[in-house]
Amino acid sequence: MKANVVNIQGEVVGEVELNEAIFGIEPNEPVVHQVVVAYLANQRQGTQSAKTRGEVSGGGKKPWRQKGTGRARAGSNRSPLWRHGGVIFAPKPRDYSKSVNKKVKRLAVKSVLSAKYADNELIILDSIRFDEPKTKKMIEVFGNLGANKPLLVIKGNDRNVYKSVSNIPKSKCMPVSNVNVYEMLKYDQLVLTKESLETLQEVYS
Repeated sequence: MKANVVNIQGEVVGEVELNEAIFGIEPNEPVVHQVVVAYLANQRQGTQSAKTRGEVSGGGKKPWRQKGTGRARAGSNRSPLWRHGGVIFAPKPRDYSKSVNKKVKRLAVKSVLSAKYADNELIILDSIRFDEPKTKKMIEVFGNLGANKPLLVIKGNDRNVYKSVSNIPKSKCMPVSNVNVYEMLKYDQLVLTKESLETLQEVYS
């Protein structure tokens, strides 16, 4: 398998060999779904909390006698039916995290990479370097690549590139070490530099 390598002007400057075991497999949708659900669940803090009727202040004394008043029965002024009362089935801090096997995660990443290649949503960039952050220049680069909602994956921490992408709507830049299924699916185009492609192929081969 081969893919074209382009420069920041969008011109083809060469070819690169793609590992068929990473970019040429049949995407496994159930596995991708499982990994995305686990990723989103693991982003939840699980710190929400509200008080039940047993935890709010007040109560204790019966508001009025059981019978003879013409009003509904009431045993506490902190009933969930009352103002300032407790919450029925109040949410409590809990752990939402889900674990996924390493093999399943790897298969999900390969599935998404293969789907991106099959759908012509994979762009291989020879390199990208900026002397200073330039959002306008980065917009021009994405325009040259035909990428309107791209995820740019680079190797290392080039602050100038990160800052150039950060102010562009519907775009993101991330290091290859942080690549995950959810982010790749969220954006329409996956833009890999040659360095980040080599790293991916080393890790997932």
